Amino acid sequence: MRNLFLFLVCLMASMTLNARQTSVEVSTDNTSLIMIVDQVGALRTAYYGVKGPQPSDFVRGTSATRSAYGGQDMAYSTQGGTNAHEPALKVRYADGYMNTELYYESHETSQQDGCTVTKVLLKDPVTALEVTLVYEAFTKEDVIRAHAEILNGGKKQVELLNFYSSHLSLNADRYLLTSFHGEWGGEMQVESELLGHGRRVIEATQVTQATERANPSFILSLDTEKFDENNGNVIAGSLAWSGNFSLSFQVDEWETLNILAGINPSLSSVNLSKGESFCTPDMIWTFSSQGVGQASRNLHDYARNYGIYQAWRHTPTLLNSWEGAYFDFNTAVIKGMIDDTAEMGLEMFVLDDGWFGTEYPRDNAKQGLGDWEVNTKKLPEGIDYLAQYAHDKGIKFGIWIEPEMVNPRSRLAQEHPEWVVRSPGRETPKYRNQWSLDLSNPKVQDFVFGVFDGVMKLSDKIDYIKWDCNKTIMSFGSDYLGQEQNEFCVRYVQGFYAVMERIRQKYPDVMIQCCSSGGGRVEYGALKYFNEFWTSDNTDGLSRAKIQYGTGLIFPAQVIGSHVSAVPNHQTGNVVPLKFRFDMASSGRLGMELQPKNMSQEDREFAKRAIASYDRFRDLVFDGDLYRIDSPYESDFSTLMYVSKDKKKAVLFAFCLERQHRHKFQYFPLKGLDPSLKYHIEELNVDNSKCADAGHTLTGALLVNRGLEHRMVKKYTSSVFLFTAE
Repeated sequence: MRNLFLFLVCLMASMTLNARQTSVEVSTDNTSLIMIVDQVGALRTAYYGVKGPQPSDFVRGTSATRSAYGGQDMAYSTQGGTNAHEPALKVRYADGYMNTELYYESHETSQQDGCTVTKVLLKDPVTALEVTLVYEAFTKEDVIRAHAEILNGGKKQVELLNFYSSHLSLNADRYLLTSFHGEWGGEMQVESELLGHGRRVIEATQVTQATERANPSFILSLDTEKFDENNGNVIAGSLAWSGNFSLSFQVDEWETLNILAGINPSLSSVNLSKGESFCTPDMIWTFSSQGVGQASRNLHDYARNYGIYQAWRHTPTLLNSWEGAYFDFNTAVIKGMIDDTAEMGLEMFVLDDGWFGTEYPRDNAKQGLGDWEVNTKKLPEGIDYLAQYAHDKGIKFGIWIEPEMVNPRSRLAQEHPEWVVRSPGRETPKYRNQWSLDLSNPKVQDFVFGVFDGVMKLSDKIDYIKWDCNKTIMSFGSDYLGQEQNEFCVRYVQGFYAVMERIRQKYPDVMIQCCSSGGGRVEYGALKYFNEFWTSDNTDGLSRAKIQYGTGLIFPAQVIGSHVSAVPNHQTGNVVPLKFRFDMASSGRLGMELQPKNMSQEDREFAKRAIASYDRFRDLVFDGDLYRIDSPYESDFSTLMYVSKDKKKAVLFAFCLERQHRHKFQYFPLKGLDPSLKYHIEELNVDNSKCADAGHTLTGALLVNRGLEHRMVKKYTSSVFLFTAE
């Protein structure tokens, strides 16, 4: 017995020593995330930053005082033990207890799909609950994608109350948080704040249109009070989830910042029976030691290589019928718009809302949603006729659908009221005279897939679908879920993804735009299935300066649908010059949304010129590196440029947002150019450039250090410059 006791003591000492020496490192080309296993076997975050420090530098214990007061830097915190922070994981067990303590079991690393995958297994020895933390390191992009897989290894059902995707602990002197807020027509507005002690939460409670008021993305500047494009340590994050979300930032008394990112726990919980597991959505992280600009470029490279469906495909320039015709059209009107699309040099025509409904014709927003038959009174020749007409003109054809919604005045609502999201005994809230369909229900998923499938069968010449979602879900409830209403928010989004998986399996090559009253689904969860999103219903060129600036901080320009519309603008009433509107739209994916027949001949000729110019630099906008020079939040100018990867071509966009002194000359210090090269400078879409440097060849060194000399004194002045290395 004495020998057995000594053996066990030695074994425990050996296990403790091994635990102290165990570390997990997740690395990219330039960054490292280091986690260590402490004396008791808990996994802690030791470091996230520039690659260089070794795991052995951090293998040490936590002070007894800090540990006793719940100040540990947990890699995935739980409700239980000595944790005093908001937990990443909170579980209610069958006996009512809610304590969980996770300890390191093992980890493994593999190569997969161009990245290094690290899986860390944690386990609660009392409840048998298991959590596998999965980290995918995209080395060239300096991006780490993280999620958690939670397994009920016990014998009875458990309820997950908090189940965040990722937990990151940081230590710095200051934390400057940049986040995004908004409204319909004013999405992705940027604001920055120094974090104080306590919790700051960015969240959405909506299941649909979750990113209209806020976005599950942020930028964190460390050890500074300044938002800096070019200098300093920066962490950016974005949650890939198309529903309710929560980003929690908690600074404790040790100045440690704990970040939790995941599904909003205030509206969701998940039940797990014995042996069942739940996989959280992905959280995307990047670190930059070269300011905000490099963090954005990291995310853009990740998006183009891994985050966007078929990112290699460049979505065509297009004319959308909505603001040009709304519901008031027939075959002749649409054919005329198709003719204009081709004549102006655009590549695709998109037929928006109003083409369907027979018993309840879709002549307004009050009826017809859910009944996806062609309105033959409005379009007697059908959709195939129009699609063929477009193809005969040498352009592609797209069409609008809103399959997640239903009007009360529709055959679908009358035949299947049980498919509507509703709470028994209460009035079902309407917006835009429509209700939401219950995508947690497999039968509704079949129906929504069938809508897409049926529309695609209207013609084999449909190239593009605009998928809309014009209502958020309020007073939610599901006839299908019964007693599991707590899971509705999660199950709805999972149902949406299940439908999109089926669509992409059957229609891998059709282009799909993600629209949700404009920018209601601007996030990476949807981009796995979509080629682009409709950035905002607000098409005003001036408003778009801030909307597209904020969007570009996280997402690449190729997914930013940006259209030239009529003036006065239908959303703001602003009268913005056509050139400014075209130049702004050309800094994203260019399109038009107006009735071309209402344009003057002079404006039509300019449109043709601007569209032809866009063809010359579109590859830079879609695939180049973005450098922001002037922020519309800090300057009277909004200036940005895209530079090719080999730095031999670049395009600069400059917009004057407020009137300047008439004698003032501006110098725009350019970024991203090679100082050793010489660049020929050409201003596009003008006959006589007012830029002193236009038409000349200057060194990259001069353009970077002195800048481009250009006079812009009037509000709504805009310029596009093309730089070509010689």
